[in-house]
Amino acid sequence: MPADAAVPPSGGDLSPAARRLYAYAVERHSFAPEEATEALGVRAAAAITELAAAHLLQRTPGGGPDRWSAVAPRTAAARALAPLALLVRETHDEMDRLRGRLEALVPAYEAGAVQRDRSGSGRQQLETVTDLGAVRALIAELVAGCEKELLTSQPGGARPLETLQEAIGRDESLLARGVRMRTIYQHTARYSRPTAAYVERVTALGAQVRTVGDGLMRMLVFDGHTGLMAVPDRAGAALVVREPSVVHFMTSAFERAWPDAEPFPTTVTPEAAKSLSDELRQTIVRLLSEGLEDKVIARRLGMSERTCQRHIAEIMRAVGAKSRFQAGYLLSAATAPRRRDDAPSPTGGADTAA
Repeated sequence: MPADAAVPPSGGDLSPAARRLYAYAVERHSFAPEEATEALGVRAAAAITELAAAHLLQRTPGGGPDRWSAVAPRTAAARALAPLALLVRETHDEMDRLRGRLEALVPAYEAGAVQRDRSGSGRQQLETVTDLGAVRALIAELVAGCEKELLTSQPGGARPLETLQEAIGRDESLLARGVRMRTIYQHTARYSRPTAAYVERVTALGAQVRTVGDGLMRMLVFDGHTGLMAVPDRAGAALVVREPSVVHFMTSAFERAWPDAEPFPTTVTPEAAKSLSDELRQTIVRLLSEGLEDKVIARRLGMSERTCQRHIAEIMRAVGAKSRFQAGYLLSAATAPRRRDDAPSPTGGADTAA
């Protein structure tokens, strides 16, 4: 076959003699320089040096110093690139170390930023705090400085035990100073014994706790001049709000929800549990008729997706729906506003169709 037929594409930077010698070497287990010279009609010494430098030739193991054999291009590439790969790896490691040293200063920066110059133009009106430790430290500081009233709105159903344990001492100290404290949870928080125990302790000291079914935003407002809001899709982060108009809006939203919220009972009677379950189911019906997904409904009502799906299955059976889509359609039709020409007749006749 032609001498250049076995030349690999990666050999483009090699000399013609080196490419011919590599093709010759690939076809043999090993060769001596004089054999290549005789076969190819060229002096092989320079081509061998070139190929060996490119890691495409190596001395044949056990074949003596004058026997050579070909090395696969990928193996040669791995050998040639090993020093560069090590350099890249060391560079990445150094980048990670530098990034870690700098990011370790984030909590100090954020904690200091919220304390800087609290009077005058240097005070930031809106600021995002992304580190959970800095958020907790900020809440502790704001609670300690709160003098009149703390408003808390906490969606999500049952409160985590760790959160309650962290808050109880801080909140009891707040209430002992005579600070007013009002909190709104979701109805599903009533089924959590740790949450109920926390509510029992703080209400004994004068706190007021109520619950609603839906439409709750996570926020805290301190003395009507500083607010904290959750940051969408960033768990543990908080938006610090000092802009008076925005804080006023947050306070107004809380005050609008407060009258419609129901007092949080420390014990739930069977009758109250049934009433609450019926209200939750009505809310699920409304959200289902709006076409929301199970996980979205569960998140809005502060319950697990499995519990929500169980309620939806019971609702589907009740309306005779065979699919979730059909249930949404039937519920949407049932809850749609009645048109004027659909109004009952003056005689009060009802539709008796089965």
